[in-house]
Amino acid sequence: MTKIFFTEQVKILDQYTITNEPILPIDLVERAATLFLHEFCRRFSKQKRIVVFAGQGNNGADALAIARLLKEESYKVETYLLNPSEHLSVECEINKERLLGFPNHHLTEVIADFTPPALNEQDVVIDGLFGSGLNRPLTGGFAAVVNYINQAPSTIVSIDIPSGLFGEDNRNNDPDAIIKADITLSFGFPKLSFLFPENEMYVGDWKVLDINIHPDIIHSTQTPYSLITEEDISSHLIKRKKFSHKGTFGHALLIAGSRGKMGAALLSAKACLHAGAGMLTAHIPRCGETILQTAFPECMVSLDKHEDFFTQVPDLRIYDAIGIGPGLGKRLESSSAMEHLLQYAIKPLVIDADALNLIAANLDLFNRIPKRSILTPHPKEFDRLAGKSSSGYERLMKAKSYAEQNKFIVILKGAYTAICTPEGNVYFNSTGNPGMATAGSGDILTGIILGLLAQGYHPEVAADIGVYLHGVAGDLAAVYSSEESMVSGDIIAMLGKAFKQIR
Repeated sequence: MTKIFFTEQVKILDQYTITNEPILPIDLVERAATLFLHEFCRRFSKQKRIVVFAGQGNNGADALAIARLLKEESYKVETYLLNPSEHLSVECEINKERLLGFPNHHLTEVIADFTPPALNEQDVVIDGLFGSGLNRPLTGGFAAVVNYINQAPSTIVSIDIPSGLFGEDNRNNDPDAIIKADITLSFGFPKLSFLFPENEMYVGDWKVLDINIHPDIIHSTQTPYSLITEEDISSHLIKRKKFSHKGTFGHALLIAGSRGKMGAALLSAKACLHAGAGMLTAHIPRCGETILQTAFPECMVSLDKHEDFFTQVPDLRIYDAIGIGPGLGKRLESSSAMEHLLQYAIKPLVIDADALNLIAANLDLFNRIPKRSILTPHPKEFDRLAGKSSSGYERLMKAKSYAEQNKFIVILKGAYTAICTPEGNVYFNSTGNPGMATAGSGDILTGIILGLLAQGYHPEVAADIGVYLHGVAGDLAAVYSSEESMVSGDIIAMLGKAFKQIR
């Protein structure tokens, strides 16, 4: 896992590295600036005019170092150091003197009045005004400079974090006093705020640059937040043995579908078996029998007594894992059948879509959900369960608390799907793309996780692998097709290649 640290922890990590590597603070700044330079040069030609805005602290120190390094690479650089208090951090002062010693440095130090440079669409602005230690909204002159930069047609590249953005909770921030970067090159670790939809307009495309923070302090410093890596997933995949048989990999039960929504059941069923379950029975209304048996003969069928929707629960004793929800519908009779299911189910369930909506409409069902069940809501479904949220950050805090208090695993779906565990940990997924925002994609995720549970994976591991695998398959589908033309069946078609890539 790649840890995501709170902003107040980052200073401790830096200081430990400085003391125990050991490395001088100014040399750590130089290391970060050099990494930034390499990434910047890869993206932008020397034909661009580069306009650097530096602040008074260590983010400004990074900016001044970057300006000097860009000059050494023969870029056309203009630098503006905003220093209204006439007090710079030690590293910022050192890098100011280093830049002043460079021929044709084009450094303007702003103490009082500031006439900003004219910026055009061919320019690249490097934002180094404020770093991740900021804890109050920008005001006054700094807010005015931010507003001026945002109104310019130039490409904006932020150092570490867009100036004005807080590292975690931005609910009390001033949205008009935050840099709207096109690219953010962050040092060491992503910031938690990068992962929320409301901050996309500020962060833009982001990338983490590894500045070699000391591994001992990374290992020993606790945080509930992490990004899942491919190594995490590959290490958990079960290797199949030669004498395995279909019973070895479990028998799954999928309760899904209603008239007009049998496609959801079909997609989820296909994903379940393509994720490795040995056998699958789909419990469906009678109207779906021909559809499922014709379109997916590998799936066995259990028919409900009702023609159009779910009203009864089959014998649960023969199944190793149970999933419910895709295309289920929200009829009163289905709610009663859901209550019956929860009365007799003893193993963790995968609960998605309309099954979550049935629970939200009848909270008596909620208390009967088996512990360590996996709930897979999208934001609106989660809001129905836990109440509306004003931001992605607030919704994540609710999901984290919801999982802890109720001993569930909550998969809050989104661009960086968050897997919240009963122990209070949150694992963010880094795979996937906007092409997966298509009908049926969530049904496929339910099927994948159900297939993994049936094979005997622990619920948390099944959730982690399922979300990551789903995203990798979506990324492969986008390569072979495109984000625009992708349909959910394309994701299923790429599950085999996704397994191979991860292994």
